[in-house]
Amino acid sequence: MTPATSLFTPVEADLRILADNLTQLVGNRHPILYAAAEHLFGAGGKRIRPAIVLLISRATMLKQDITPRHRRLAEITEMIHTASLVHDDVVDESDVRRGVPTVHSLFGNRIAVLAGDFLFAQSSWYLANLDNLDVVKLLSEVIMDFASGEIQQGLNRFDTNLATETYLKKSYYKTASLIANSSKAAGLLSEVSPESAENLYNYGKHIGLAFQIVDDILDFTSSTDTLGKPAGSDLKSGNLTAPVLFALEEQPYLEVLIEREFAQEGDLEQALGLISDSQGIHRARELAAHHAKVAAEHIAILEPSDSLQALISMTDYVLSRLY
Repeated sequence: MTPATSLFTPVEADLRILADNLTQLVGNRHPILYAAAEHLFGAGGKRIRPAIVLLISRATMLKQDITPRHRRLAEITEMIHTASLVHDDVVDESDVRRGVPTVHSLFGNRIAVLAGDFLFAQSSWYLANLDNLDVVKLLSEVIMDFASGEIQQGLNRFDTNLATETYLKKSYYKTASLIANSSKAAGLLSEVSPESAENLYNYGKHIGLAFQIVDDILDFTSSTDTLGKPAGSDLKSGNLTAPVLFALEEQPYLEVLIEREFAQEGDLEQALGLISDSQGIHRARELAAHHAKVAAEHIAILEPSDSLQALISMTDYVLSRLY
């Protein structure tokens, strides 16, 4: 598998600047929030979202250097993503993320919720200071989408009648919206044509969907060590993803187990076995591959460059995480 970081060579120096800036952006007026932010931004993570923003910025500014506004957009993207993770972990009661204790497990729920709110507020302030109303609208929509996705996921728990379309819409809200809108925003800061901006949006949307579907597959196929959280945890909490929805079409008893919310001993293990014995994971892989292919088609409209090649390779990288 290609490590994501090897795709980031054209923006390696940019990502180092980003890492230095992130904790400074939070500021140290609030020692606990600063400590929480330092913990978050230091917890590793692949920085895929800001890397995509920076690669698009470079791929659309071939004749000149990227601007401070492009850099700030990448930082805002990572702040928004991190804020959503903090809130997600509180909602999901996760004690570990990427193998590192979550903010709420270290500092308590109250601080975690406030830290997430603070990061959202801080990113909104920096966003307003970009002085580009279209970009402000795009990224503000992302913050609304996060909430919509979380609410939709909560309402659809253990719902075996969930349509694949509804699952994809929720995946868009929770994952793809940020990548789609920040990709388009990077293009707007480079003053690309409306048609190119739309292609950048669709690249981000489809690579984001592929990413989420792959994550949902890994929840069944990876070990707890690799995931940084217990395998099968989505299913256990009633979050039905692509492999489950496809498996339900051929395993009627799976519906019984899910609808009684795995109340009896061995229910969850039996459900995992039924999913493994079905075409669910295979069909979910095909769905992820479809979205990765569409993403590659949308980005191919840009002029050839190292940054463009990295963006195209990113669509392969997303799928390579499965193997």
